[in-house]
Amino acid sequence: MSEAASAQTMGFQAEVKQLLKLMIHSLYSHKEIFLRELVSNASDALDKLRFEALSQPQLLEGGGELGITLDCDPQAHTLTITDNGIGMTREEAIAHLGTIAKSGTADFLSRLSGDQQKDAQLIGQFGVGFYSSFIVAEDVEVFSRKAGAPAEAGVHWRSRGDGEFTVADVELPERGTRIVLHLKEGEYDFADDFRIRSLVRKYSDHIAFPVRMLAPPKPVAEDAKDEPPPEREYEVVNHAQALWARPRNEVKDEEYQEFYRHISHDYSDPLAWSHGKVEGKKEYTSLLYIPARAPFDLWQREAARGLKLYVRRVFIMDDAEQFLPLYLRFVKGVVDSADLPLNVSRELLQQDPTIDTIRTGLTRRVLDLLAKLAKDEPQKYQDFWKEFGTVLKEGPGEDHANRERIAKLLRFSTTHEDKAEQTVSLQDYVARMKEGQQEIYYVAAENFSAARSSPHLEVLRKKGIEVLLLSDRIDEWLVDHLREFDGKTLRNVARGELDFSAVQTEEEKQAQESASKEHAELVERIKQSLNEVVSEVRVTKRLADSPACLVLGEYDMGAQMRRILEAAGQQAPQGKPVLEINPGHPLLKRIEATAAGADFDDLSLLLFEQATLAEGGQLSEPVAFVQRLNRLLMKEAS
Repeated sequence: MSEAASAQTMGFQAEVKQLLKLMIHSLYSHKEIFLRELVSNASDALDKLRFEALSQPQLLEGGGELGITLDCDPQAHTLTITDNGIGMTREEAIAHLGTIAKSGTADFLSRLSGDQQKDAQLIGQFGVGFYSSFIVAEDVEVFSRKAGAPAEAGVHWRSRGDGEFTVADVELPERGTRIVLHLKEGEYDFADDFRIRSLVRKYSDHIAFPVRMLAPPKPVAEDAKDEPPPEREYEVVNHAQALWARPRNEVKDEEYQEFYRHISHDYSDPLAWSHGKVEGKKEYTSLLYIPARAPFDLWQREAARGLKLYVRRVFIMDDAEQFLPLYLRFVKGVVDSADLPLNVSRELLQQDPTIDTIRTGLTRRVLDLLAKLAKDEPQKYQDFWKEFGTVLKEGPGEDHANRERIAKLLRFSTTHEDKAEQTVSLQDYVARMKEGQQEIYYVAAENFSAARSSPHLEVLRKKGIEVLLLSDRIDEWLVDHLREFDGKTLRNVARGELDFSAVQTEEEKQAQESASKEHAELVERIKQSLNEVVSEVRVTKRLADSPACLVLGEYDMGAQMRRILEAAGQQAPQGKPVLEINPGHPLLKRIEATAAGADFDDLSLLLFEQATLAEGGQLSEPVAFVQRLNRLLMKEAS
């Protein structure tokens, strides 16, 4: 029967016509997506043939390598996609191509069971993806013959995407499917060889089959210009192998490093990587990298971030941020899953428990990788911490489930090392704690120098008790969420009353009580003088050399958090600090000997302002402070 005699013209259902219009004009945000969809469908067809041929070898019709061919014709403004896969019968072409969202792959999978379904390397959505062709084409032709069927059983399907399609019988000597796109005016660049090559490498570089295109014409020598040009041959334009899909023992370090540079556009090698496959109810493969240096936009929380997402080796999106929490935004890599809940255009992830499961698994994998790096290669981990430590400190506040894991990865400056470099872990601190010490002490300041020289450390240094020196802007926020480690509470040495009873001798306790009683009158006088700026005055347990220090109330906001809020334009709650005095200091002895009056008030206020400056604070009236200081200096001179 001739093609003309067998031709039928059929109409799409009315609602399908509307859906088709919607898909062509609205569903896909990038026109180039059509090529990914068509190559994916071709890959599906090849997968189906390979699987069916396991039990029916005759379907291969004499062998030949399975693959996909792309042909560009700039003169005719056509793009042709050909595969030698399973092909379609006339009935299947009508069913699959005449029904929006009819999935040939889904139907194929539904007929499998048990391990067969697990073994079938299929993606999935023939039907919806096919109609993306009409984004760029005004006329689409499909020629197909089912594997194992005779040559005269071919089918020719054609539509202009306007509500009708034509289907006819045609003789096709080769099995498989050939799709010819007649491009719309304005879309002729999709018949350009270079453009199509770049799109294949972007979206389909790692599918399991070779994608071939005609090799560019070779330059002709001067003495051969009169000869006919040599025939162009087809060449493979994709890698045809996903690095992450290979067994780990088959991949060399150099290949991992090269792949990292390919996906990250970073010229340096990664610090570490983790390659894993999860099997079972939720199956996915991941290849995650820890970069050696921070990108310039690390602190732009709205900047593009996330992993490259693939579904069965087909590229879906560049920055899938749903798979890792924000504090791990520096991680690069790929995740490849078979059953992710994508929207109909496969450009957006739907919210689903599957994503949460993968996110939990990948987060644990990254934290385990960092823990291994810290244990086995401490210098490399220190390099990582210099670049990304401040970002990791966001973790305890964002990821309560992994708070302990993250806490073990944190590094700090301490009075034990007494250097700005953050090298001490909380495990190191706990291992060095004094007998009877129940708390992990820390002090927060604007910078390392201010933290290191804080008057709050004097007694602790004298007793040999280690203190964390926190100077990063995020540190106070971190400890507010961390709160404890290994059963030890984190304690701010500049907040509330410190209890040193477990590490004090009996003589020290008695001396403290005696000093409080002996100088009770001085405490009361200073409190009355400074009543407007302090909530309380008391004899110190913290100071050894300085005359005074300011102490936060137990629930008052710290200076770092206050500065962060103010920088964000928010009003920080006001509170009065506690003033602790060291009555053994010469300045306090002078104040104690000064009678009530203007000089006593000036000295008391100077004591408060001095303590404010010592902790890195700012004075509300610096001019008044200078005038007051000058008065006292001139009085001293006279």
